[in-house]
Amino acid sequence: MKKDLANKRLNDAVPRSRGADATSSILSVALELGDEVGFDALTIEGIADRSGVAKTTIYRRWPNVWALVMDAFLSEVTRAAPLRERATARESFAASMKLLARAYRGQQGKIMQPLLGRAQVDERLREAVKTRWVEPRREIAREIVRRGIANGELRPGLDPDVVLDALYGSIYHRILVPYNDAAVSDSYIDAVIDTVFGGLELKSR
Repeated sequence: MKKDLANKRLNDAVPRSRGADATSSILSVALELGDEVGFDALTIEGIADRSGVAKTTIYRRWPNVWALVMDAFLSEVTRAAPLRERATARESFAASMKLLARAYRGQQGKIMQPLLGRAQVDERLREAVKTRWVEPRREIAREIVRRGIANGELRPGLDPDVVLDALYGSIYHRILVPYNDAAVSDSYIDAVIDTVFGGLELKSR
């Protein structure tokens, strides 16, 4: 079975040539300070004061605070929630979605919500979210769906993007649309997997 490809591909999306030590310190402080004051209140000046790195140095690396938050988010969520490739599509998505849900139940969820909110009004950030986070993951996930179709696990003719929307859209809906009893628990992921794959799998399996 193939090794997970997500770790390498997604880690490649996080900048590595900016001076590893300084970058790591700045990103760590951004997460720490954002957790304290809220990411909407986070500023480059505050990060500079806390990290001891000159404001001008930070601005040379990131054009604004949201670009920095984006890198901080990517550095953590890529480590915490890689896509897992297992023997079947069902097993792959069950493992991957549970890792993502666990990350979003913690600090990554606190970052993701304002990050996606800001991306709705900031075209550059929206493009960065798409090209550096969403699309790299979706392309790996599309391949999992295609392999499932090719090996007879899933029905032929399925649109991989619709499958991914049905699976992952449930997570983002629960996190971003407030309503009662909307926990994104492992048991919820199991229920989503059972419900969606009930309509995806070939009946003969």
